[in-house]
Amino acid sequence: MIIVMKRNSTAQDVKDVVAGIKAAGLNPGIIEGQERNVIGVTGDTAKIDIRTIRADHRVAEVLRVSEPYKLANRAFHPENSQIQVGTELIGGERLAIMAGPCSVENEDQIVNLAKRMKAAGANFIRGGAFKPRTSPYSFQGLELEGLRLLELAKRETGMPIVSELMSSDYLDEFVKRVDMIQIGARNMQNFDLLKAVGKTQTPILLKRGLSATYKEWLMSAEYIMSEGNQNVVLCERGIRTFETETRNTLDIQAVPVMKKKTHLPIIIDASHAGGQAYLVPAGAKAGVAAGADGLMIETHEDPANAWSDGEQCLTPDEFDKLMDQIRILAQVEGRTIAPKLARI
Repeated sequence: MIIVMKRNSTAQDVKDVVAGIKAAGLNPGIIEGQERNVIGVTGDTAKIDIRTIRADHRVAEVLRVSEPYKLANRAFHPENSQIQVGTELIGGERLAIMAGPCSVENEDQIVNLAKRMKAAGANFIRGGAFKPRTSPYSFQGLELEGLRLLELAKRETGMPIVSELMSSDYLDEFVKRVDMIQIGARNMQNFDLLKAVGKTQTPILLKRGLSATYKEWLMSAEYIMSEGNQNVVLCERGIRTFETETRNTLDIQAVPVMKKKTHLPIIIDASHAGGQAYLVPAGAKAGVAAGADGLMIETHEDPANAWSDGEQCLTPDEFDKLMDQIRILAQVEGRTIAPKLARI
């Protein structure tokens, strides 16, 4: 349920209405707008008489929300959310460019790569320390040592860290050492993990599941937000379809659809979407043109010898060229990316 207050309503008016909602056993949340305030109500709204609220002289309108996701719903929060991640903001004018290797391999690799990526225009360092792999025999990541190496890269470049959490067993370590926790496609409906990260205030990057619908994806965001963590960013990373030529199929329509349905920012993972390096530039540019708030791009200095997913990694030179193109495209879309720098 959404309660829209009148333009001339005071802070005390809002408090009084909120008190009445709480007395009915429901959960109100105040959304402050530029022109008027809105109260979003979650819980069993059937227990409250909507006519009574509409009769309140301080209330302009009362709307029922049919979708099961409430906190993620744009109707609850008409303005776009902007999520602070370390020193960076996702959802504002500047695009979030998250770049780095699929897997952290060693200190020289991650530090040198982070410097190259920042010089080209990246403003986040991404790297896998714990790796979800289809085969149990594949490299599973350096784990806590990988997080330590990511911290070194952050110290050298100042870029916030994005890394994937596989289990709540390591949640405390991630909260202390990672600026943004990624929940991968395979864990999108791991509801216990979603509730666990929801109890933190660390920003969450929620990837879309391999075969998840938009509604299922938003319901996963709702799990996180219902626990108190409103700092959620969505990530479209390609879905499983009948096509076998590419690793996944990039659903570019996810960007405008999500922009309509939710206030949460959305970025595009162009690397996992196609699974091959030659597809990455097209996917990345399409994402920016569609209105995405950022990109995730895997990079490696020697893709042929990468410990995981080398076939979808761009070299630093290829990434640099792509950023030059994105910089121009971003201007057309009224966005910017970090300025190009001399190599650190």
